[in-house]
Amino acid sequence: MRTHLPALRRGHAKGALFLCLALAVGCQRAAVPTAGVAPGTATTAPAAVANPTLATFSPRVRQLLAAMTLEEKIGQMTQLNISTINTTGEDKDVVLDSAKATALVRDFHIGSFINGQAVPAAQWVRYSAALQRIALRESRLQVPILYGIDHMHGASYVSGTAIFPHNLNLGATFNPDLARQTARATVLESADLGHRWLFAPVLDLGVNTYWPRLYETYGEDPLLAATMGAAFVREAQNNSEIAPYKIAACAKHFLGYSDPRNGWDRTNALISDQRLQELFRPSFQAAIDSGVKSVMVNSGEINGEAVHASKVILTDLLRRQMGFRGVVVTDWGDINRLVKVQKVAANEKEATWMALDAGIDVAMTPYDTNFCRYVKELVQEGRLSEERIALSAGRVLQMKDEIGLFETPMPRADRLDRVGDPVLRAQAVAAARESLVLLKNDKNTLPLAPARVKRLLVLGPSAESRANLCGGWTLAWQGRAEEGYPKDVPTLVQALRKEYPNATVETLPYRDAKGTLLLTSISAAAKKADAVVLALGERPYTEVLGNTSDLTLPDDQQQLVRAAQASGKPTVLVIIGGRPSIIRAVAGGSAAVIWAGLPGYGGGTALAEVISGTTNPGGRLPFTYPQFAGHITNYHHDANEDSAGLTDFAAGFGANAPKYKSTMLTEFGEGLSYTTYTYSGLTLSDSVLTGTSARLRATVQVANTGARAGQESTLWFLTDEVGRIARPVRMLKHFEKQSYAAGQTRELTFTIEPLRDLSYPDGQGRPQLEDGWYTLRVGTQTARFRYAGGATSSTMPAKTTGAVVTPGVPLNSTN
Repeated sequence: MRTHLPALRRGHAKGALFLCLALAVGCQRAAVPTAGVAPGTATTAPAAVANPTLATFSPRVRQLLAAMTLEEKIGQMTQLNISTINTTGEDKDVVLDSAKATALVRDFHIGSFINGQAVPAAQWVRYSAALQRIALRESRLQVPILYGIDHMHGASYVSGTAIFPHNLNLGATFNPDLARQTARATVLESADLGHRWLFAPVLDLGVNTYWPRLYETYGEDPLLAATMGAAFVREAQNNSEIAPYKIAACAKHFLGYSDPRNGWDRTNALISDQRLQELFRPSFQAAIDSGVKSVMVNSGEINGEAVHASKVILTDLLRRQMGFRGVVVTDWGDINRLVKVQKVAANEKEATWMALDAGIDVAMTPYDTNFCRYVKELVQEGRLSEERIALSAGRVLQMKDEIGLFETPMPRADRLDRVGDPVLRAQAVAAARESLVLLKNDKNTLPLAPARVKRLLVLGPSAESRANLCGGWTLAWQGRAEEGYPKDVPTLVQALRKEYPNATVETLPYRDAKGTLLLTSISAAAKKADAVVLALGERPYTEVLGNTSDLTLPDDQQQLVRAAQASGKPTVLVIIGGRPSIIRAVAGGSAAVIWAGLPGYGGGTALAEVISGTTNPGGRLPFTYPQFAGHITNYHHDANEDSAGLTDFAAGFGANAPKYKSTMLTEFGEGLSYTTYTYSGLTLSDSVLTGTSARLRATVQVANTGARAGQESTLWFLTDEVGRIARPVRMLKHFEKQSYAAGQTRELTFTIEPLRDLSYPDGQGRPQLEDGWYTLRVGTQTARFRYAGGATSSTMPAKTTGAVVTPGVPLNSTN
């Protein structure tokens, strides 16, 4: 979801008049039956429903559907932006215009509103309470409003909350409990405010590093994304601390959205059916299996087919094959996008029919009620049945019923002390610590022990920026101006001053007021310092405003780095941003490189502690870090891509092509520590697996051979050596994260199950299990085994992708 672009705010008076006219021509209230329903009480047996699917709804929902007019059902399928009901028409204005809201609920029966920006919790309570009172007064059947919001990494549209690292950073932790903690903090700080529809988590696969929403994903691996996403969904929807409230999570953006061919947002992806099944489906399947109540749709196209108009994807795959029973919601204005951008429908009415026929339940319109009018006309013309409308309206009502919205529609203000809870903020800092990845550390340059540092120079666009640490979806859609961030959130410079109390920690601009680089003063200051920290990267962005044609670190930042490196002092590169900046040209000249991503409010503290040595880094890359702007390869490529062994960066094809050695870690799953770990003694319980019920137990010894404690993520990869469909060179099948004291050894196990771990889906999602040899890889260890159970091609769609162990959970548990 997004907010409207600034350009849409031009000509405010004229825009307001247009909006009023647009709302006026929608499906206004028609004559209604006099019978009513009291949704807040238990209902008697409902009227018979012809459609078997409708019969699965609760008694309350069936009785509501029996009493509703067509217009009222369509209203439940319509979602409008906050700008249609606030006082100024701007998202930041969380002040209700009662007259606007009354008209929309009374005349159009609107069932859902969305959006806003970060304001104090008490203001959200006032706004939500006023809106809900109008809904309960003006709705003939007293159906409450369901309010949706994009809390993407904590309750980010509420002032003073805990802002966790973005998902890509959480992926780097390989710790599903941190995804759970993020969900917990989000609902604790927002559910009481009336925010009952949470547009998270993003379950897209982060395979295209150009894509401007990469940081919203958990990374490029299906098992990692599935495990983290499922942990988030379960906590968000099942948390009991927010009782009597419950919330509905939303898995987005179904499906294949994250791999656009040109890297730009909302554009065409070219993905085979088999690849969709093997790589892009598992994270959504895990969320569905965890009970996620809603799904948001890919705004782009797959192989030229607009997903919002694809019955194959939204009905055949999502509902019939994957078993989803909840609400399918469009993304921002995407029905009209079928007309204006994708050109697959001649007009908005035709696009409306296409979207509903494909399987859409709720239209995030988000500015007008044209959708209401078009749906009503389509029913009157016989192109859509009333039963079809009842199905979607029923799904929305069922979701409202399941989260207790009928019983508890009003927000509450007696637990606002939860907002800004220091415990939650401390958890956000702890998550940031685990999310940092040390990619290079020549000669053990890091940590920079405070006792050895008298003068530390900190340079770069992110040195004093809170906004850059947080990225998009923080306080507002594209983030806010620097002055809009809480002053109690430490910048990197402030955090380093705390870590180095006896040293001079200084910073200076690298441009003057005219934009001229101040390289001479930079060089002079660097020569006086004991070390230089270069905080590089990007300003906040998301969606189309983050589109780029070049991932290369901007030239001015490269010049800054070279000026610092020329001093001869140790330099530490800190890469801050939503996607990996290509730094090959300057990484070789620096002693240390840290990928920081978007660590949130705790990022400054976490980075300072890693640099000083207070924190031992343990993060691992959740994506493959590219070295070249034109060569993007994921770790699970197949052998035909001609990489050297398992290294993804051969510059060209053939034995005579030049090969380049990276000056830092770049592979998925890599990351350094201030201690060392050794893997030894990999053993298998057998050399042959016979039949699908057989199990093979793998055991390995992992030892912390260094002098300090740390955390190690152990990743188990499998290679299918021969497959009818070209197989990835390796796939993550199991992972676990454990703490190790200095000198401690742990025995870790992974139990291999043939259907779960050795099969792969065909283009229809049917598991293919083939006889042959497999290689297991963990750390530096490898072992081969054979499956000889007889080739199997199941008609049952695959639902599992691997195994994971999380701290506090018994070994060999599965998700």
